[in-house]
Amino acid sequence: MRVEYGGRVSNRKRGALPTAVALCMTEPQPLTATTIVVTRPAHQAGPLCRLIEAQGGRAITFPALEISATDSPQPLLQRLQQFDMAIFISANAVEYATAHISKIPPALTLAAVGKQTAAQLSQRYQHPILTPATQADSEALLALPALQQVTGKHILIIRGDGGRELLAETLAQRGAHVEYAEVYRRVRPSGDLAPLQGQQPIDLLTATSNASLQNLYDMATVPQRGWLLQLPLIVIGQRCVTLAAQLGFRHPATAAHDASDAGLLQAMLRWRHHHPIH
Repeated sequence: MRVEYGGRVSNRKRGALPTAVALCMTEPQPLTATTIVVTRPAHQAGPLCRLIEAQGGRAITFPALEISATDSPQPLLQRLQQFDMAIFISANAVEYATAHISKIPPALTLAAVGKQTAAQLSQRYQHPILTPATQADSEALLALPALQQVTGKHILIIRGDGGRELLAETLAQRGAHVEYAEVYRRVRPSGDLAPLQGQQPIDLLTATSNASLQNLYDMATVPQRGWLLQLPLIVIGQRCVTLAAQLGFRHPATAAHDASDAGLLQAMLRWRHHHPIH
């Protein structure tokens, strides 16, 4: 919930409750009295916060990852006609590659890791997009039939700096010629978790990538880590569940079924259903 002061007073009759308030009094929304930390980069946190608030929850933005464009030119994105397929690793890859892409060649196959990335591509380009139906990771993309027989194919992977090599290595093993276009960098925010601790009580913490989860852990001072590791956690993908366990989170992380904001919200509702307020 967001509280606004200084708003305009409505013209309803004195003593009458607005319909929405009356309904909330009898039927609490699923995330009522639930405080959730959204750790997406600041410019991407708004839609998820609004979904949480629409279900009665309180959203706190605390970016655990900062994203910025790389300084290097992107000549490969100007020569997409030389490739058979372009794979976008994330929504950030779509956003930061767009400035370098004049048009998508008709014969180019576009692929995306996850529905969120595919949705970003669809908004920008009227072009068919390959994407896994469920998981949002390289393993699910590599399982698609279109990526099995790639001998001799030229494939461009569009991503941030660094990251996993599984996708490129597997495609190369299958006979493809693979190149990278790294269009953004990930930066850990400065500071520690003191501002977040000041927002207690916190019911749920979200982490939408391994990098953001690792950053949260690294940002915590030694005294803050005990507090961080006892928080229930919503993540995306089994790799993030595994990392949470390795870092020492006391509760098994709840994984969203897909990387979209809607998928994260469903995971939050599922968690709240299994952990009702008494």
